Amino acid sequence: MLRYLEQAGLVAPLRTAGGHRHYGPRQIERLQGLRELLEQHDLGITDIAFELRMRTEPGLARAVDDWFGALHRTAAPPEAGIFRRLAAEGLLRADHQPEPLSDVDFGIVPSEQGESVSITLTADKAGTVNDFKVADLSLAAFGRKEIQLAEHEMPGLMSLRREFGPSQPLAGKKVAGSLHMTVQTAVLIETLVALGADVRWVSCNIFSTQDHAAAAIVVGPNGTPENPQGVSVYAWKGESLEEYWWCTEQMLVWPDGSGADSIVDDGGDVTLLIHMGVEFEATGAVPSTDENDSEEYGVILDTLRRSIAEHPGKFTRMAAGIVGVTEETTTGVHRLYEFEKAGTLLFPAINVNDSVTKSKFDNKYGVRHSLIDGINRGTDVMIGGKMAVVLGYGDVGKGSVESLRGQGARVVVTEVDPICALQAAMDGLQVVTLDDVVGEADIFITTTGNKDIIMAEHMAQMKHQAIVGNIGHFDNEIDMAGLAKVAGIVKTEVKPQVHEWVFPATADRSAHSIIVLSEGRLLNLGNATGHPSFVMSASFANQTIAQIEVHTKRGEYENKVYVLPKHLDEKVARLHLDALGAKLTTLTKAQAEYIGVDVAGPFKPEHYRY
Repeated sequence: MLRYLEQAGLVAPLRTAGGHRHYGPRQIERLQGLRELLEQHDLGITDIAFELRMRTEPGLARAVDDWFGALHRTAAPPEAGIFRRLAAEGLLRADHQPEPLSDVDFGIVPSEQGESVSITLTADKAGTVNDFKVADLSLAAFGRKEIQLAEHEMPGLMSLRREFGPSQPLAGKKVAGSLHMTVQTAVLIETLVALGADVRWVSCNIFSTQDHAAAAIVVGPNGTPENPQGVSVYAWKGESLEEYWWCTEQMLVWPDGSGADSIVDDGGDVTLLIHMGVEFEATGAVPSTDENDSEEYGVILDTLRRSIAEHPGKFTRMAAGIVGVTEETTTGVHRLYEFEKAGTLLFPAINVNDSVTKSKFDNKYGVRHSLIDGINRGTDVMIGGKMAVVLGYGDVGKGSVESLRGQGARVVVTEVDPICALQAAMDGLQVVTLDDVVGEADIFITTTGNKDIIMAEHMAQMKHQAIVGNIGHFDNEIDMAGLAKVAGIVKTEVKPQVHEWVFPATADRSAHSIIVLSEGRLLNLGNATGHPSFVMSASFANQTIAQIEVHTKRGEYENKVYVLPKHLDEKVARLHLDALGAKLTTLTKAQAEYIGVDVAGPFKPEHYRY
C-alpha cells in the first residue's frame, strides 16, 4: 500500500543516506490525515490520486474545467494587478513543480467565493512555547552544537549582543521573521531575543530549512525536547506550497491574537501577504485565479480567503501596528519599491540588501563558498577540466566564477550589460551567448536575478548528464514548468533535491538526460547549507541594526524605502575585522581634511561604488 501511495505521488518518504525509506513524524502525520480524509468522506485512494492529477496536469485540469464550465469564479478587482505582476516577477514561483500532496492539500476543497477553506494541519505546543511546527525536536542537541560553533564565526552578531544587550532596545517588541531557517539564522533569532524581542519565525523557502536548527530554536538554549523553552518556529525542509503559506499565516499571529510590531523579511512574502490581505479586506472579496496565474498565486488567494473569512479585518489591524520591515534580498526590495511607487506601502521599509556589507559580501564571497558546496553535495561530479557557463556577471556571477575557477573549471559567462561584459573580458573570461555553448558545456549556473534564462529548448540541446542549477533569483531563472511539459520526458529523483530528467530519443539523437539541482531553486540552500556563518554575520548584523532603527526611531521614518546610512555600513565591517586579524590604518587630521572626511569616517560618499 505504501509503495502504491508513493507511486501515485500522494506521500513522499524521507530517505536515509543509503537510500532507504524512512517515515518520520511529519510523514506519519500525513498518512494519518489521508486515512481520516478517506474515512470521513467515503473516498478511495484513486479519487485522491485523480485530484493530484488535476492539480499537476494543467491540460487535464483545463479539459475538465471546460466540460463543467466556469464555476464559482469572479474577476479580480483592478487593484489586484500589482500583486499578480509581482507574483509573476518575484518569489511567487510560476514554474514551481508541485510537491506530493500532503494532508494540507487534502484539506483544501473547492469553494465558492469568500467561503472559508479548512486546513487540517495543527500547531504543536509544549513547555513554554505556545505553538510551533517543526520536523523533529529530538534534533535539537545537534542543532544547538552547530549554533554554538556558528556563534564563534559570527562576530558581528555577538558584538551587537554585547553592545545592546544591557539596554534592551527591542524589549517587548514582537518581531515576525521570514528568512531561511538555518543555523546562521538561528544565531540572528537569538540575537534579537537577547536584545529583548519576542520573536516568531518561518523559513522563506520550502527547501532551505535545516531541521536541526529549527528544533534547536524551539527548544532554546535552556530547554529540552520534552520541555521547550525557546521561540515559536513554523518550518521544516520540504514543505508543500500549502504548508509554506499556512506556516506564514500562523507565524503572524501571537498567542494573544495580536500581530507583529516589525518584520524581518527575505523575498518579501510576509510583506506581500499583509498588503494583499489589506487590499482584499478593503474591496470585500478575494478574487479567483485565472488561467495565467501561477499555482502559488492560487495558494496565496486560498490562504487569504480562509483567513479573512475566519477573522475579518485581521490584516488591516495587523498592518496598522507594524512600525517597519527590514528586507534582506533583491526580490523583496523590488517589491517594496513597487509599493512605494504606487503609493501603497503600508509601513516604513529598510532595504538591508543594498548595504555594502550585505550585498557585496553575501553575493560575492558567500556564493564563492557555497556554490561548489551545493554542486559537490548534489552530484559528487569532478568540476576540474569541465566547461561551466555562468549566466550573469554581477556580484553573484563574480562569486560563482571564482568558485568554479577555484576547482579548475573552464568558465565562460553570458551577459546583457556591456559594463559587466567588459569586466568579465578584462578578468580573462570569454563572453558568449547561451546558444554558442549550450551543446558543449558540462555545467550551467544561473545568477542573473531575472527570469526565463535557461528554457526547456536549451535543456533539450545539452549534452548527456549536463548539470543545471540556479544560485541567482529564487526559482524562475530555469524553465522548470516548460521542462515538465516536454513530450515523453521522465523525471527521476536521484536523492532529495537532485533529479535526472531523461529526454526521449528523437530521429537525430538518442535518449539523453540532464541533472537539475533543487528543482531550479537556490542550489546552495537546497543541496547544501547556504552561505558560511562569517559572511552571514555581516548580513544579519545589518538586519539587527535595521530592526533597532525602526523601533528606536519610530515616527522618524515615513512609508518609504530607506537604506542604512554609510556609517552603520562601516560599523558592520569594523565588527568583523578583529576576527580576521585585520588592522586599520588611522588617518591623520590633515589627511582627513585633505579628502574631506572625518578621521573616524565615513570614508566614502554615498554614491561611491565599491
